[in-house]
Amino acid sequence: MALAAGARFVQKMSTTRAFARVAPHVIPALDRGVHRLTRGKVLLSAQLLPGVILTSTGARSGLPRRTPLACMPEGDGGSWLLVGSNFGRTGHPAWTHNLLAHPGASISWKGRDIPVTAHLLTGEDRAAAWRALLGFWPPYATYQSRVAREIRLFRITMTC
Repeated sequence: MALAAGARFVQKMSTTRAFARVAPHVIPALDRGVHRLTRGKVLLSAQLLPGVILTSTGARSGLPRRTPLACMPEGDGGSWLLVGSNFGRTGHPAWTHNLLAHPGASISWKGRDIPVTAHLLTGEDRAAAWRALLGFWPPYATYQSRVAREIRLFRITMTC
């Protein structure tokens, strides 16, 4: 019961504007540091939501970019949904631009490095994914309500 109450508290807190201002600067830095110290086995934020470290190619720089992200694993075990919510801030997060320019990427998932291909979801595919994501993490609805842009959703799938 405490876990459910704790999860509700975190969901409520994550919808505040203060969280949107502070979290983008604090959470990724903590995640990258802990991930590095544990050799890819632990992400702090994954204690609440599943998470990956996405390594994409910079859209402009062409350099590798590592970004800790919450994700929603899909049932088959070979795909994940990524949400470009940017904590409900106005602009699209940089990693979404990178995936649009270079859909080939990799993720660190539970200590394994996995090559993936990203697909921007549109139309009914996006609508179905959005419904599933709102059931998974309801604060995404608050993030969308704060911004005029449509939050980008990506399905990443394992490549051989």
